[in-house]
Amino acid sequence: MGPVYLMDLASSHERWLSLRQASVSANVANANTPGYRARDIEPFNKILDAKVVPVTVTSPMHITTGSRVEAQAMRKEKTWETVHSGNSVSLEQEMLKAGDINRDYSLNTAIVKSFHRMFMTSMKS
Repeated sequence: MGPVYLMDLASSHERWLSLRQASVSANVANANTPGYRARDIEPFNKILDAKVVPVTVTSPMHITTGSRVEAQAMRKEKTWETVHSGNSVSLEQEMLKAGDINRDYSLNTAIVKSFHRMFMTSMKS
């Protein structure tokens, strides 16, 4: 059996989520710091596009080679407001990001658990 890349992908996504959560928490912690500019990390799809994951083909009839789905570019959103002190942190926007991170953590965990169950079931056979 060859390498399983789904676990590597899930691990990379979890590390990215951890960095994004640290970025959001730093923004929230500096919400009242004069001149602080809100920060965010690059989207995970840009990191994923840079990573090459080979596809294993067990039969030439399974996957047609040469077909590739192109990722769509994401547009960069501006911060909602900048106050007179030069601070650009919007607590509402940061809380929305925190909710997105929480949902992504839950989805990542559910996918890994399902894959693990399938993997263990295939080993019993």
